[in-house]
Amino acid sequence: MSTVVSQHPVDAVATRAMSPREVRIYSHSLVFYWWPIWVVGYLLAAVTYIQGQEVTFANKTVLIHPSHNLGVIFTFTFLLVMFMTHFAVRGIASITVIITAVAVTLFLAYMGWWDTVLKTVGDLAIYMNLGFYVFFSTAMFLIWALEAFVLVRFDYYVVRPGQLIHYTFLGGGEDTYDTRGMSVQKMRDDLFRHWLLGLGSGDMHVAATGARPANFTVHNVLFVGHKLEKIQQLVAMKPDDHPENVFTAGQPA
Repeated sequence: MSTVVSQHPVDAVATRAMSPREVRIYSHSLVFYWWPIWVVGYLLAAVTYIQGQEVTFANKTVLIHPSHNLGVIFTFTFLLVMFMTHFAVRGIASITVIITAVAVTLFLAYMGWWDTVLKTVGDLAIYMNLGFYVFFSTAMFLIWALEAFVLVRFDYYVVRPGQLIHYTFLGGGEDTYDTRGMSVQKMRDDLFRHWLLGLGSGDMHVAATGARPANFTVHNVLFVGHKLEKIQQLVAMKPDDHPENVFTAGQPA
C-alpha cells in the first residue's frame, strides 16, 4: 500500500476532476437572431384568430384583424431585427447609440414634435390576414430551427485537454491545434445582437501557437461566458490529466 502526494492543492485537483472533458463550440449564423419575427408573427396570428373579422376578396374569404396596429407592429419588428443583426454596435459605440437615442427623444419632446410623429405612425394602415401570419411565421420558424439545430452541427469546434479540433462535416476533414499557450478571449459584446436578441451570446477569439499557429474568431456562440470558463479549464490541462489518475495525500494507490 503506497501513497502518492499531489503537488497541486486539493481544491485545484477537485476542480479539475469535476471539470468537463470536452466542450463543443457551435458558431451560429445571423439567422439565429431572427426568432422575434416568428414569435411576434404567431402572437399576432393568435390575436387575429380570436378577434379577426371575415373579409371577402374575389370570392375568397380571409380573416383580418380590424386594427391596423397589428400590421404596423409586425412590420417594425421585422425591420428592427434586420437592422440589429446587420449592424454591429460594440463597446463604446453601443453607449454612443444609446446616448444618441436619448438625445433625439429629448429633442423631439423639446420641439413638441412627438404628437406629429405618433399621429403619423398611428395613421399608417397595414393589414395582414391570418394566412399571412401563419405561413410567414412558420416558414421563418423552420429556417430558424434548421440553422439552430441542424446546419450548425456541420461546422463546429471541440476543446479537449491539449487539443482544439475543428470539424467540418461537408468538407469531410478536421483541423487540430495544440492548446499549449493558446489564448481564448471573449470579444466585446454587441449590445443589440448579443444581449437583446442572443440572450448572452458572444464572439470568441482564439489565438493558437505551437506547430500550427492560427488566429480566428468563432462568431455567435451561445452562453459564451459559461463555455469560456470551461474552455479555460481544459486549456490549462494536459492530455494525460485524467481525473482517475489524480491522487491526493492519504489515498491508496
